[in-house]
Amino acid sequence: MQCFRLSKRIFAMELQQVTLKNCGRMMRTSSDLRSEPEEFFPPSREPSIPRYEEKMNESLEVKRARLLYQSRKRGMLENDILLGNFANDFLQKMDKTELGDYDRLINLPSNDWDIYYWATGIKPTPTEFENSVMQKLKEYVQSAERLKRLRQPDSFIRATN
Repeated sequence: MQCFRLSKRIFAMELQQVTLKNCGRMMRTSSDLRSEPEEFFPPSREPSIPRYEEKMNESLEVKRARLLYQSRKRGMLENDILLGNFANDFLQKMDKTELGDYDRLINLPSNDWDIYYWATGIKPTPTEFENSVMQKLKEYVQSAERLKRLRQPDSFIRATN
Protein backbone atom coordinates (compact mmCIF):
# COMPACT_ATOMS: atom_id res chain seq x y z
CA MET A 1 0.00 0.00 0.00
CA GLN A 2 2.82 2.39 0.86
CA CYS A 3 4.51 1.57 -2.45
CA PHE A 4 1.31 2.54 -4.28
CA ARG A 5 1.18 5.92 -2.49
CA LEU A 6 4.83 6.58 -3.31
CA SER A 7 4.39 5.76 -7.01
CA LYS A 8 1.25 7.92 -7.10
CA ARG A 9 3.19 10.84 -5.62
CA ILE A 10 6.08 10.38 -8.09
CA PHE A 11 3.61 10.27 -10.99
CA ALA A 12 1.98 13.50 -9.78
CA MET A 13 5.38 15.22 -9.58
CA GLU A 14 6.32 14.06 -13.09
CA LEU A 15 2.97 15.22 -14.44
CA GLN A 16 3.49 18.62 -12.82
CA GLN A 17 6.94 18.96 -14.45
CA VAL A 18 5.58 18.02 -17.89
CA THR A 19 2.70 20.47 -17.47
CA LEU A 20 5.05 23.30 -16.52
CA LYS A 21 7.25 22.58 -19.55
CA ASN A 22 4.23 22.68 -21.86
CA CYS A 23 2.95 25.91 -20.28
CA GLY A 24 6.30 27.52 -21.01
CA ARG A 25 5.95 26.52 -24.65
CA MET A 26 2.43 27.90 -24.86
CA MET A 27 3.42 31.30 -23.46
CA ARG A 28 5.77 32.19 -26.31
CA THR A 29 5.38 35.58 -27.88
CA SER A 30 4.99 36.23 -31.58
CA SER A 31 8.64 37.30 -31.79
CA ASP A 32 9.64 33.88 -30.38
CA LEU A 33 7.55 32.19 -33.08
CA ARG A 34 9.32 34.09 -35.85
CA SER A 35 12.65 32.71 -34.68
CA GLU A 36 11.38 29.12 -35.03
CA PRO A 37 12.33 27.22 -38.18
CA GLU A 38 9.74 27.42 -40.98
CA GLU A 39 8.99 23.69 -40.83
CA PHE A 40 7.31 24.26 -37.45
CA PHE A 41 5.07 27.03 -38.79
CA PRO A 42 4.73 26.59 -42.56
CA PRO A 43 2.91 29.30 -44.51
CA SER A 44 -0.82 28.70 -44.76
CA ARG A 45 -2.09 27.05 -47.90
CA GLU A 46 -5.67 28.00 -47.13
CA PRO A 47 -7.30 30.32 -49.64
CA SER A 48 -7.69 33.85 -48.36
CA ILE A 49 -11.20 35.12 -47.73
CA PRO A 50 -11.99 37.96 -50.11
CA ARG A 51 -12.89 41.30 -48.56
CA TYR A 52 -16.63 41.95 -48.55
CA GLU A 53 -17.84 44.44 -51.14
CA GLU A 54 -21.33 45.85 -50.80
CA LYS A 55 -23.55 45.21 -53.81
CA MET A 56 -24.71 48.60 -55.11
CA ASN A 57 -26.95 47.73 -58.09
CA GLU A 58 -29.16 45.26 -56.25
CA SER A 59 -32.92 45.73 -56.06
CA LEU A 60 -34.48 45.79 -52.59
CA GLU A 61 -36.35 42.55 -53.28
CA VAL A 62 -33.17 40.73 -54.31
CA LYS A 63 -31.26 42.22 -51.36
CA ARG A 64 -33.93 41.06 -48.90
CA ALA A 65 -33.89 37.55 -50.40
CA ARG A 66 -30.07 37.40 -50.24
CA LEU A 67 -29.97 38.68 -46.65
CA LEU A 68 -32.65 36.20 -45.59
CA TYR A 69 -30.63 33.35 -47.10
CA GLN A 70 -27.38 34.58 -45.55
CA SER A 71 -29.10 34.96 -42.18
CA ARG A 72 -30.36 31.38 -42.27
CA LYS A 73 -27.12 29.77 -43.51
CA ARG A 74 -24.40 31.03 -41.19
CA GLY A 75 -22.63 27.74 -40.50
CA MET A 76 -23.22 28.19 -36.78
CA LEU A 77 -26.53 26.96 -35.38
CA GLU A 78 -26.83 29.70 -32.75
CA ASN A 79 -26.62 32.43 -35.39
CA ASP A 80 -28.73 30.46 -37.87
CA ILE A 81 -31.57 30.51 -35.34
CA LEU A 82 -30.95 34.01 -34.03
CA LEU A 83 -30.39 35.81 -37.34
CA GLY A 84 -32.79 33.60 -39.31
CA ASN A 85 -35.69 34.44 -37.00
CA PHE A 86 -34.70 38.11 -36.80
CA ALA A 87 -34.49 38.41 -40.60
CA ASN A 88 -37.80 36.60 -41.00
CA ASP A 89 -39.51 39.08 -38.67
CA PHE A 90 -37.79 42.34 -39.66
CA LEU A 91 -36.36 42.31 -43.21
CA GLN A 92 -39.65 43.20 -44.90
CA LYS A 93 -40.04 46.23 -42.60
CA MET A 94 -36.52 47.60 -43.16
CA ASP A 95 -35.83 50.53 -45.45
CA LYS A 96 -32.84 50.82 -47.79
CA THR A 97 -30.53 52.31 -45.11
CA GLU A 98 -31.38 49.65 -42.53
CA LEU A 99 -30.92 46.89 -45.11
CA GLY A 100 -27.44 48.28 -45.83
CA ASP A 101 -26.62 48.35 -42.10
CA TYR A 102 -27.85 44.77 -41.68
CA ASP A 103 -25.90 43.67 -44.77
CA ARG A 104 -22.68 45.12 -43.33
CA LEU A 105 -23.42 43.64 -39.90
CA ILE A 106 -23.73 40.06 -41.12
CA ASN A 107 -21.02 40.23 -43.80
CA LEU A 108 -18.17 42.39 -42.47
CA PRO A 109 -17.17 40.66 -39.21
CA SER A 110 -14.89 37.73 -39.95
CA ASN A 111 -16.11 35.75 -36.95
CA ASP A 112 -19.76 34.81 -36.43
CA TRP A 113 -19.16 34.46 -32.71
CA ASP A 114 -18.54 38.22 -32.59
CA ILE A 115 -22.03 38.88 -33.95
CA TYR A 116 -23.51 36.46 -31.42
CA TYR A 117 -21.61 38.04 -28.49
CA TRP A 118 -22.59 41.58 -29.55
CA ALA A 119 -26.26 40.66 -29.96
CA THR A 120 -26.42 38.89 -26.61
CA GLY A 121 -24.53 41.67 -24.82
CA ILE A 122 -21.59 39.49 -23.78
CA LYS A 123 -19.14 41.79 -25.58
CA PRO A 124 -19.52 45.49 -26.35
CA THR A 125 -20.52 46.29 -29.92
CA PRO A 126 -17.90 48.18 -31.95
CA THR A 127 -18.99 51.70 -32.89
CA GLU A 128 -19.08 50.88 -36.62
CA PHE A 129 -21.90 48.38 -35.97
CA GLU A 130 -23.76 50.37 -33.31
CA ASN A 131 -26.87 51.46 -35.22
CA SER A 132 -30.65 51.04 -35.23
CA VAL A 133 -30.45 47.52 -36.70
CA MET A 134 -28.08 46.34 -33.96
CA GLN A 135 -30.36 47.91 -31.36
CA LYS A 136 -33.36 46.05 -32.81
CA LEU A 137 -31.35 42.81 -32.85
CA LYS A 138 -30.35 43.24 -29.19
CA GLU A 139 -33.97 43.93 -28.21
CA TYR A 140 -35.08 40.92 -30.25
CA VAL A 141 -32.57 38.68 -28.48
CA GLN A 142 -33.71 39.88 -25.06
CA SER A 143 -37.33 39.19 -26.08
CA ALA A 144 -39.60 41.17 -23.79
CA GLU A 145 -42.36 38.64 -24.60
CA ARG A 146 -40.07 35.78 -23.49
CA LEU A 147 -40.52 33.97 -26.78
CA LYS A 148 -38.66 30.72 -27.27
CA ARG A 149 -36.90 30.44 -30.58
CA LEU A 150 -35.61 26.90 -30.72
CA ARG A 151 -35.52 26.50 -34.48
CA GLN A 152 -35.43 28.51 -37.66
CA PRO A 153 -38.69 29.69 -39.18
CA ASP A 154 -40.05 27.60 -42.01
CA SER A 155 -38.86 28.72 -45.40
CA PHE A 156 -41.53 29.25 -47.99
CA ILE A 157 -41.71 28.52 -51.67
CA ARG A 158 -43.20 31.32 -53.70
CA ALA A 159 -45.93 30.10 -56.04
CA THR A 160 -45.47 31.05 -59.67
CA ASN A 161 -48.24 31.00 -62.27
